[in-house]
Amino acid sequence: MSKILKVASMAAMAVYSIATLSLTDASAAFASPLIADMIQPVPAQSSDDTASSATEAAVDASAQAETAPQQIDTQTAQPPLKAESLAQLVAMSDLPADMDEETRCLAGAVYFESKGETLNGQLAVAKVVIARRDSGRFASSLCGVVYQPSQFSFVRGGRMPAIPTASQDWKEAVAIAQIAIKDAWESPVEGALFFHARRVSPGWRMQRLAAVDNHVFYR
Repeated sequence: MSKILKVASMAAMAVYSIATLSLTDASAAFASPLIADMIQPVPAQSSDDTASSATEAAVDASAQAETAPQQIDTQTAQPPLKAESLAQLVAMSDLPADMDEETRCLAGAVYFESKGETLNGQLAVAKVVIARRDSGRFASSLCGVVYQPSQFSFVRGGRMPAIPTASQDWKEAVAIAQIAIKDAWESPVEGALFFHARRVSPGWRMQRLAAVDNHVFYR
């Protein structure tokens, strides 16, 4: 009797094990497609794909830059002044709020040497100072030319006299200096390096170019 019970017990255990294994396999088979749907593999990106993407991004950026509206700096990109006469050009010139020293030196020379003369006469004086600076025979700056010893009689002790900067003569001299520096108008005596007042005759052995207002100009 005990042998029969033992055999029956072993048979029951075998049946249970088979059933358990069958259920586990069925559960795994059922779960596998669900997991496969939830976890998708990320495709690896090759170096060629990376380079292609970078190229496309660069092309897109370039296209956007070309189609973007151009920004123009209206403060610095000013068109050149155009005028029908020197007088009109002077009238169009503004007195700078912060004048640089080179312009101030040149305007001072124009003021003391030719104030009250015609605009052509004042421009001729300004162009002489600039021609001296560029000649290599005088100082290499406008202030250096103006303050060079024994060149301009209005310079005393290395200084020029005080200037009434609110006067119309000074404003005109500044305008002429700016025009001469920009080479915006041609002088009637281009290339002149020397001048003297008409009232004197120094006997210079130089090429006489012309007389403009109160001065005679030489090269």
